[in-house]
Amino acid sequence: MTASDYGSVPALGGDASLAAENAELRLRLQELEETLHAIHTGDVDALVVNNAIFTLESAHAATDQLRQDVLGQMEDAVFAFDSDGLVMYVNTAAERLYGVRASDVLGQPRQFIFTEMPGSGEQSAVPADPGALSTLGTVHRLNSGRLIDVEAVVSPLRGPLGQPLGSLAVVRDVTHRRRAEHWRNMLARLPERLREVGALPAIAAEGARLLGETLRVDRVSYGSVDATGELCTIDQDFSTHGLGTLAGTWRLSDLASASDVLWRGEPLAVADTAADPARYPQGTLDTQGVGALLSVPLIEQGQLVAIVFLHHGGTRAWTREEIHLVREFAERIRSVSERVRSAHALALSEARLRDANENLEAAVAARTGELMAVEEALRQSQKMEAVGQLTGGIAHDFNNLLGAVSASLQVLKVRMQQGKLDQAERYIAMGQDSVKRAAALTQRLLAFARRQTLDPKATDLNRLVAGLEELVRRTVGPDVQVECTAAQGLWTTRVDPSQLENSLLNLCINARDAMLPGGGRLAIATANVAATDSALQSQGLPAADYVCLSVTDTGSGMPAELIEQIFDPFFTTKPTGQGTGLGLSMVYGFVRQSGGHVRVHSEVGVGTTMRLYLPRHDGQVQEDAADGPADTVQQGEGETILVVEDESTIRALTVEVLKEAGYVVVEAQDGSSALRTLEAMRRVDLLITDVGLPGGLNGRQVADAARHDRPQLKVLFITGFAQNAAVGNGLLNAGMEVMTKPFELTALARKVRDMMDGQTERTRTQPPS
Repeated sequence: MTASDYGSVPALGGDASLAAENAELRLRLQELEETLHAIHTGDVDALVVNNAIFTLESAHAATDQLRQDVLGQMEDAVFAFDSDGLVMYVNTAAERLYGVRASDVLGQPRQFIFTEMPGSGEQSAVPADPGALSTLGTVHRLNSGRLIDVEAVVSPLRGPLGQPLGSLAVVRDVTHRRRAEHWRNMLARLPERLREVGALPAIAAEGARLLGETLRVDRVSYGSVDATGELCTIDQDFSTHGLGTLAGTWRLSDLASASDVLWRGEPLAVADTAADPARYPQGTLDTQGVGALLSVPLIEQGQLVAIVFLHHGGTRAWTREEIHLVREFAERIRSVSERVRSAHALALSEARLRDANENLEAAVAARTGELMAVEEALRQSQKMEAVGQLTGGIAHDFNNLLGAVSASLQVLKVRMQQGKLDQAERYIAMGQDSVKRAAALTQRLLAFARRQTLDPKATDLNRLVAGLEELVRRTVGPDVQVECTAAQGLWTTRVDPSQLENSLLNLCINARDAMLPGGGRLAIATANVAATDSALQSQGLPAADYVCLSVTDTGSGMPAELIEQIFDPFFTTKPTGQGTGLGLSMVYGFVRQSGGHVRVHSEVGVGTTMRLYLPRHDGQVQEDAADGPADTVQQGEGETILVVEDESTIRALTVEVLKEAGYVVVEAQDGSSALRTLEAMRRVDLLITDVGLPGGLNGRQVADAARHDRPQLKVLFITGFAQNAAVGNGLLNAGMEVMTKPFELTALARKVRDMMDGQTERTRTQPPS
């Protein structure tokens, strides 16, 4: 199996975005044809082109001017061919894309510009029916030898009397988009492929092979770094074209491919090792026969844990997209490896527990502690693997949101230049909406990934499912159709929302695995089940009011004898290394601890439905606090504020808003300068500081140092991390508050005014001294 097996390019027209682009190209062609036809048939008396007026007698001049000004300014390449296939016209975009000059190609066959690769498209460059409009996707080989993926719309070109003159083709370069689609699909299927391999050394070797074949490099090695950060172990690697294997354990200081930048999480990219022979000598083990190298580190909790080495025999300029792909590969290899390692450790620990026959009580206590530690590591590994599977899709979503923000700002800029401000608020609102959606996406991802235990609270299951729907879709992949049905008037229940989200995601992952390899339909639904409902008796449930959360799949189903065992710890139907048997047992334990029940209905060959019955709760769901009027800035009374923020743009805007609100504002860019500024200031009423600061001191350390001399100093933390995880699991002293980025500056001003007035969001107890 090769890398190409993991993501074929989608068929033309199979994607909504492709259809929209094709429609746009067709519309441009239609407008051009209608204009040209109107000129030649005498349907217009005059034509205005770029403020120049052409009469009917000068229609040909207008046509030439139109062709130069309209076609010449198009970003897509435009070709006109006569009936013999000879070039009559090329625009500037075509010259730039194909590396030719119009003066050199006019009157030449199209093969003089490009060669259409055999079997790369469904149609030829000229439609079989001269009167038809056709769309095609194909691959062109340029005179330089470079291959590009293109999409083209070909239209017949007619004379003044409607006689056929040839064809007009509008061509768009889609090389980067198709490569991105291929890489994204491959990354989505990579964890499944690596889990199929099973053995730890083979996982790294398979990942290296797929990466090497995808990027067409001569050697790829995945090395694990020990806890000292000095030794790197490469179990197996991928090598070709005469480069030897690097399998073994090496001191990083002996490898020329290693550099101090790797410990900072930065890649080492060298396009030509011959340019620095002293740093990359040919006699060194890992650079012998190597013309270009790329080393990408993997950092976890500030520690270098793995490095991916790429070596190529010739020179090569590494792109940002390639570096990003290598990092994605490294994260997935690491995630799957850790999950398999945890599963093996768990199995070994279980075997030892069964064999213990002396000092049973002490042995059980010791082994139970070991199992709990390994179980927690495995649970976190499973969560991080799901987060890893989301990366490509999350990046795609963020690109869309950034595109919306950028487009809104661009349109707003044009409107301001034109003096048209009547719809300015509309474009500002569109940009702000995209920012809020991006912030919500980030916070949910951070909340899901962190280790934290939360208290049960009144929960709206409809809202919880809606918030988790996008995460589920990204996790189960494109082959599974996800349907969510929310019951009207749904009751509330009292559960731990974080653990319920994990349980729901666990059930969805199990459903996805049951529908492999062809995919299927996954349905998530909520419902009220009253105490008088006859279904309770048939399910063997105590008479009470329940809120039901169900997950239904169209997978392989289970026989009755398996249903009786699926909630037993360590029971699994999956092959070794692909399942631990803990997922459903944890779901069952959580539901029972919440006072609920779990029921399963399954038919072999039809599918499975898992139902969680959670007790009804009379309490109300706590609503998010209203933000208040967006444009209202609470005014200060001359108080002094110190703002500590390393991001210059955020710092400048924050300072400006607070100054306009009537405060005296002093700024600092890192922790060290903030402490020096505090020593020199006689009065400070409020400290606003980012949590993550450069220079060795974080925001919490700055706040603690400031309060040593000013115990009553109020502190407002601003952070891009999950709120509780950013400042010690939410354990804040009195007079401290937290805001998560991004936030509206008017909301910041209101928060500052509230803290100045002694108002806080929640009551906290002073920690013991």
